[in-house]
Amino acid sequence: MNADAADATPAAAGTGADPARPEGAGTGRLVLLTTSHRVAPGLLSWPAWQTLRAADRVLCADPDHPQLPYLREAGIAVETAAPTARELVDYCSPVASTAREVPPSDARTAVVLTSAEGESALTDGLARLAGSGRESMPDLELLPGSYDLPGARLLDLVQVMDQIRAECPWSSIRTHRDLAKYGIEEAYELVEAIEEGDREALREELGDVLLQVVFHARIAQDDPDEPFSVDDVAGTLVEKLLHRHPHVFGDELAETPEDVKAHWLRTKAEEKQRDSVTEGIPLAQPGLALAAKLASRVRTAGLDVPLPSGAGIGYELLSLAVRAESEGVDPEAALRAAARAYRDAVVTAEGSAG
Repeated sequence: MNADAADATPAAAGTGADPARPEGAGTGRLVLLTTSHRVAPGLLSWPAWQTLRAADRVLCADPDHPQLPYLREAGIAVETAAPTARELVDYCSPVASTAREVPPSDARTAVVLTSAEGESALTDGLARLAGSGRESMPDLELLPGSYDLPGARLLDLVQVMDQIRAECPWSSIRTHRDLAKYGIEEAYELVEAIEEGDREALREELGDVLLQVVFHARIAQDDPDEPFSVDDVAGTLVEKLLHRHPHVFGDELAETPEDVKAHWLRTKAEEKQRDSVTEGIPLAQPGLALAAKLASRVRTAGLDVPLPSGAGIGYELLSLAVRAESEGVDPEAALRAAARAYRDAVVTAEGSAG
């Protein structure tokens, strides 16, 4: 810090003799360098490396910042310090007189490597100085040194799940069977959010469904005989998507949604090598959905299978579900919509009775 400059500013301000100190060429440069903890340390952008190498000082308040070992290995000296806004401004712009700008030869560049929590005290201080209109401020720059790629927050989710599995008394002893019912509940809540058009609920319920995936994968990681991780789950899914989209990742053509569905069914049949079109249909799903799925498989396979005859409401519902599927209607969704209307009617009746 330039003590003379720091002492001169308040004195001149007190006499009213200090004119506004404009920003401009020769006033130095102050760079706040941000990085993402989700990107491997050391993988900084080229502009970030150029700025670090050219800087007169590089400072970091966090002695455990993950970038520090890599910067030092690259020959960049990093000071562990948390300077104030006043100190940094005076360093970058070492004014000899408050009545003139700093000569370009005296201007300096300082880089502050920000912590994960940010530097709110520093940025607030810089804002106050710049807003006063009486400071010869250095050129202020926010420079992202590394960016999160799409999906980067999933790394946070995996890390959080690891810690919960290790330290939470309830989560640490859960099994796949323990969580099975929650998977069903969360799927239904997701469907409800979709059908009601509630965007906020949709975002939350998608997260709850994702939690089930990550939680199950973390449990599977602890299996003593056949462990697998969330990376294995994602890897299997990526391979499946690549294989089932040859029109995107290969040479095949698909110009319509029907072409895409044909590709999907063909590649799926090649993968599964099933003896029956009914294989892979979960029989524990709700009855209307089960009936519609069976009808869909039969229709897609081009089979002519008469509906079984029998007395009772079950066979009538089966006939209705098959008819709905043939008309492109999801019988489960249709029944839910009707049931929701019934619920509203009940609430209305209750209000009238009250």
